[in-house]
Amino acid sequence: MKIPIIEKLYYSPVKSLSFTNTMNLIVKRNIGIKNDRIFAFTRLIEKDESVIYEKNPEERNLNFFLTLKNSPFLNKYNFEFRFNELFLFLNKKLINKIALDNKDNFKIFSNELMRREKLITNTPYLIHNEDCPFFDTMPYNSISLININSIKDFEKKINRKIEFERFRANIYIKNIDPWIEFNWINKKILVNDCLFKVVKKISRCSATNLIPNFDTSDINLPRKLRECYGCSDMGIYLMPLSDGEIKTGGIIKL
Repeated sequence: MKIPIIEKLYYSPVKSLSFTNTMNLIVKRNIGIKNDRIFAFTRLIEKDESVIYEKNPEERNLNFFLTLKNSPFLNKYNFEFRFNELFLFLNKKLINKIALDNKDNFKIFSNELMRREKLITNTPYLIHNEDCPFFDTMPYNSISLININSIKDFEKKINRKIEFERFRANIYIKNIDPWIEFNWINKKILVNDCLFKVVKKISRCSATNLIPNFDTSDINLPRKLRECYGCSDMGIYLMPLSDGEIKTGGIIKL
């Protein structure tokens, strides 16, 4: 019997931006992964409404957040969060950083994006909430997992390489057959010593069309998935049921 093994781990400090590789992740029950999606940029709403989005996940609407789907230019940027500071990179070069001890600093990044991308209206406001992160599944928390062999099976069917970074998952696993992970829906799995419930499949959008680290597309990936499998699903969402730590090389048990 094949045992699923953790191959790679990632988190994204800012929703829809950045992709930070790590050897371990701290899991917080009913919240998610520490420092994952704890920042976001709003769009098309005023500052007062952004404050409401920051504090109350029940009021959030994905249409009013900057995402790769509505703002592909974001894919050029990368954020890192460490020692209570948020760093902004472009082409692997540091272009700015802010400390979180003063919320007035948040407008620095908003102004930076507006200047560089020539955004004339609709200021993107940076917001922050560590207890209620900015997931696509808001107001529910989620952690994403992908089977690397499912990506490889997809590659064989379309006869081209698909970078795993396009899917921006937290957990990448290996050592099991393609698509086995879909059999885990509504079941509980143990990752290292952390317990999760597998909630649902992840339906993919046009954000996966973007070439990693570029703001251009080279494939209609959801359509290719539908042509091959009859759906645009890749990966599964997990709900954390316990606190703990997961590490690369760790095993997964049903």
